[in-house]
Amino acid sequence: MQVLQPPGWARPRGYANGVAASGRTVYVSGMIGWDAQGRFHTDDFAGQVRQALQNIVAVLAEAGALPEHIVRMNWYVLDKKEYVAAYPQIGVAYRELIGKHFPAMTAVQVAGLIEDRARVEIEVTAVLPP
Repeated sequence: MQVLQPPGWARPRGYANGVAASGRTVYVSGMIGWDAQGRFHTDDFAGQVRQALQNIVAVLAEAGALPEHIVRMNWYVLDKKEYVAAYPQIGVAYRELIGKHFPAMTAVQVAGLIEDRARVEIEVTAVLPP
């Protein structure tokens, strides 16, 4: 895996501008903040992010993948201000579950998610080395 950082560009914080990778590709559907039985335990934004990240790690494990194999994350949030306010707690959960690995990322505020209690949905693409 190669992080793509054009010369002279400011280094982004918490993500990569681009990633090049080759190998077996794993696509993880949008994960939300419910548990394996489809139950929400919190409406707290950071709590739902933690659960969504745990769900991502569990799905990756089914493919023999680890968090460091993630090349792209797309975050869909209901409220940009809620997301930004939760940065410190999200950072703790992210480092604990994903580590100090920062793939290409996009974060988008959306009008709604399919599950009414969901505050965030995160989808992932990972590439296992050949």
